[in-house]
Amino acid sequence: MKKPTLIVLLGPTGVGKTELSLSIAEAYHTSIISADSRQLYADIKIGTAAPTAEQLARVPHYFVGTLDLHDYYSAAQYEMEVLKKLEELFRENDMVVLTGGSMMYIDAVCKGIDDIPTVDNETRQLMLERYEQEGLERLCAELKLLDPEYYQIVDLKNHKRVIHALEICYMTGKTFTSFRTQTQKERPFEILKIGLKREREELYERINQRVDIMMEEGLLEEARRVYPFRQLNSLNTVGYKELFNYLDGTWELPFAIEKIKQNSRIYSRKQMTWFKRDKSIVWFHPEDTIEIMKFLHTHVRMRQR
Repeated sequence: MKKPTLIVLLGPTGVGKTELSLSIAEAYHTSIISADSRQLYADIKIGTAAPTAEQLARVPHYFVGTLDLHDYYSAAQYEMEVLKKLEELFRENDMVVLTGGSMMYIDAVCKGIDDIPTVDNETRQLMLERYEQEGLERLCAELKLLDPEYYQIVDLKNHKRVIHALEICYMTGKTFTSFRTQTQKERPFEILKIGLKREREELYERINQRVDIMMEEGLLEEARRVYPFRQLNSLNTVGYKELFNYLDGTWELPFAIEKIKQNSRIYSRKQMTWFKRDKSIVWFHPEDTIEIMKFLHTHVRMRQR
């Protein structure tokens, strides 16, 4: 019996995944699973570029706007829930689209979450005390020494991820990276990865324009609505962190907007660094739709033999 296929459409923020994913899903009369860790939250639609009501009406979407800002959620939960949803969707269609730019969420579905040791209370308490006493910058410098590979890809402003990596380093005497490269789990479906990329200047211009459009669509008002909950991890996100600094009175609004653009560009570089390590990805320019559809049709024909 032939395995069904998961089409994974990935790429950096602002590259143009949304419209192409809709076209592919429509061509194969199938559904879209979001692999964006922030589009899960219902209250931050503008800043996460969540699919619009019109786009949601075109194609069934899953894992979009399903969580409250206070809900705890992890890549491990995402892996479990997506695999369950895929089992259900593959009964109706032998092709499903998964699209997004959250690297760990994509890896969770395609490769599986690594079996990382549980941190003991003593180590956790030690690292929390060090964070409070020494600050994040000092811990980042230590991570650079202990695990330079993870240092290159982790969000250095996300103190929870930095602390967790150091906890593992201290507790096991091994790098956090060594636990993140375990054997890939077997999946009951084929995985076809399509990567989208643009020249850096082109991508950066799109990112800058997208931020301007978000501001016009009401990003500041959205940030103001969720401002009372700014300490939540769900809001430790580009677009909101910068506007919170404006709402705090720390930054002027034009400076905050420029920082959103800058931090979005930095994030896009981190995404590409991560994706480029995966040799199974076939890369296209997002506007090469004819070539992309040919590539998919060839795969379908091969499966039918």
